[in-house]
Amino acid sequence: MTVCRGCCCGTERKHPEVDHDRQLDLLRSRLTAVKVADCLDACEVSNVVVVQPSPSARAAGAKPVWVGSILDDAAVHGVADWVDAGGPGLAAPPPAIATLIVDTPGPK
Repeated sequence: MTVCRGCCCGTERKHPEVDHDRQLDLLRSRLTAVKVADCLDACEVSNVVVVQPSPSARAAGAKPVWVGSILDDAAVHGVADWVDAGGPGLAAPPPAIATLIVDTPGPK
């Protein structure tokens, strides 16, 4: 999983009500592979994470899935639950996470 923590995502300026450090700590406590990116250019749907498919799912054609508006503990745990269940290509996202899936940003 890649977590955006740059320009808009992960900043108190845009989301002062969110404890961004706690979100990252929660994800890292639940998942083994959490990377932080400076900016993923999806500011309109911050806080955004990119859920990577497992190697076997990727080999079968699964693609990374972008999830936006990760702004509370329920969303953080929902994304982690999805990864625990197998993630893209192997498990359907929980309903609350399915509503937060966004299109992959294209070139600007």
